[in-house]
Amino acid sequence: MTRATLNQLISCQDDYDPNSLPVLQARKLIRDYLQPIQRTEKLALKSALGRVLASDILSPHNVPSHDNSAMDGFALHSRDIGNASLTIVGTAYAGRPYTGTLQAGQCIRIMTGAVIPEGADTVIMQERTEVTGDTLSIVEQPKPQANVRYAGEDIGAGQAVFAPGRMLRAADLGLIASLGIGEVEVYRKLRVAFFSTGDELVSIGQTLQQGQIYDSNRYTLHGMLERLGVDVIDLGVVGDDPAQLEATLLHASTVADVVLTSGGVSVGEADFMKQILEKLGQVVFWKIAMKPGRPLAYGKVGNAHYFGLPGNPVAVMVTFYQFVREALLHLMGQTPLPSQPLFKAICVEPIRKLAGRTEFQRGILFADEDGHWQVRPTGNQGSGILRSMSEANCFIVLEDAVGNLPAGTEVQVQVLEGII
Repeated sequence: MTRATLNQLISCQDDYDPNSLPVLQARKLIRDYLQPIQRTEKLALKSALGRVLASDILSPHNVPSHDNSAMDGFALHSRDIGNASLTIVGTAYAGRPYTGTLQAGQCIRIMTGAVIPEGADTVIMQERTEVTGDTLSIVEQPKPQANVRYAGEDIGAGQAVFAPGRMLRAADLGLIASLGIGEVEVYRKLRVAFFSTGDELVSIGQTLQQGQIYDSNRYTLHGMLERLGVDVIDLGVVGDDPAQLEATLLHASTVADVVLTSGGVSVGEADFMKQILEKLGQVVFWKIAMKPGRPLAYGKVGNAHYFGLPGNPVAVMVTFYQFVREALLHLMGQTPLPSQPLFKAICVEPIRKLAGRTEFQRGILFADEDGHWQVRPTGNQGSGILRSMSEANCFIVLEDAVGNLPAGTEVQVQVLEGII
């Protein structure tokens, strides 16, 4: 199957405008051109957390492997439930089964997880019995086959437990271990190179001169990339020098699957950046109808996908969260997921917004005394107020058609916890 080029994809967009692309259209353009990595590797199970499966996990046996008791009590046959008393002939422990076969009128004491012995099919809770020596009296009759966990009840032998594309979580590692599997096949790690641009930026440890600022974006990006589990390649700060920028972009495209830059794509610099990108590869768009994060470039540099993020610290995080994160997960081989869920809450303060663009305002989500979800903006929504991202636990998502909103309006929110 021949994959469409960026230009072919763009030509199919009736309302394509690289200077003001709607958020949903930008996401679709990116998604349509992504092709997950294909190379795989085998990893020990303990090393596979956060990696994406490249092959099915099939159960080699039933789970549980035998019929067992769901609680502490007494194992008996259901035909004996109506008997006035039963004879206790032994005990079964988890890992130490009772090896005999129960006869009519007999039962055994059994512990949670112990194998149900031959001749038994029901377990009665010990709280519903009375014991005198070796005699069991049933105080409250159980239902037949009660409190038994059957072999294969959870997972059957040969059953597919996980399919390719699943990002492994801690619970998944435990489930795979329960099958006796100690090694899994996963896609190789995605390689992401990034650097900041701008003569005004200096690294931590240097003395600030007049007009200079410390480069915070590289640390923010490093943290977000680390959370995704990719191989991170930090190429530092590149000054406003066309030759140096071009050389760094070219180098990054040879060592990484994805290249991220921050800064250098805003008004006044966009034409310059566009020329370099068009020389080195392809540019799909460089402006989004959103706030913050309007200057956002996407394209290809060599074989690497390229995202040119804004320079303002908040805009870097918003654009990463709304566009880059999903793209990276797809390239890593993860099964496509729906966009991060939105749910509704009452905004307790008025919101100022211009219609015609999507806005992602930083918010603080909380529950009132009655347990109803409410949200309030963090205050100043300037794209340079990095503190607002540390204070926020959600985005208040305001779509294109929305304008100013009074307090008490129901709004959509995206929760940030665990994402960035």
